Amino acid sequence: MGSREEILARLRAAPKPFTDLPKRDTYLHMVPIEDKSPAALRKRFVEEAKKLACEVSEPASHADAIEQILALFGENKSVITWDFAHIPLPGLSDALSAAGIQIADVRDGSVRVGITGADAALASTGSMVLGSGPGKPRQASLLPALHIAVLTPDQIIADLETWFDAQLAKGLQHFRSAAAHVVISGPSRTADIAMELVMGVHGPTRVHVVI
Repeated sequence: MGSREEILARLRAAPKPFTDLPKRDTYLHMVPIEDKSPAALRKRFVEEAKKLACEVSEPASHADAIEQILALFGENKSVITWDFAHIPLPGLSDALSAAGIQIADVRDGSVRVGITGADAALASTGSMVLGSGPGKPRQASLLPALHIAVLTPDQIIADLETWFDAQLAKGLQHFRSAAAHVVISGPSRTADIAMELVMGVHGPTRVHVVI
């Protein structure tokens, strides 16, 4: 057992300062969605993501998706990326190599493009859930100015509450296997100075979603 596991085990074994509340049978959804058909969820996600200033493309084939991703690079020739086993786009690795695009070290702050998959896409808000861990470095969605997220239609679910329910069903050990989970809602933005909205201060200036 490593030091991280030892610390977490001690915390979990410590007496709780309060009594656990019983789990409710149902929880209210903050942004209710009536039509949860796959087509409706996809349409809602695209609409909400665009409201958040995301760019969204829906290519007809894997080849089209790869072509669109390569076009986003412009003159950039390096990328920070998740392991390709976690990105649902066959052939992407070979295409990047053929285009002369190098896989950069995750600590390289000069890289302008990052590519990830996603754990889930939330139709209610246009957000994406990303879990980091082995083969899924968080730097890929945080450091570069352009974050390209590749996901499949069946990863689009109703909302964050639905995702939480799925995690509970899988068990806490599955949830804890990720180093961290982040919910990404469009490009980085802040308005805490003079109430002036500034994009890209704490993360990517652009987020491009490929479905």
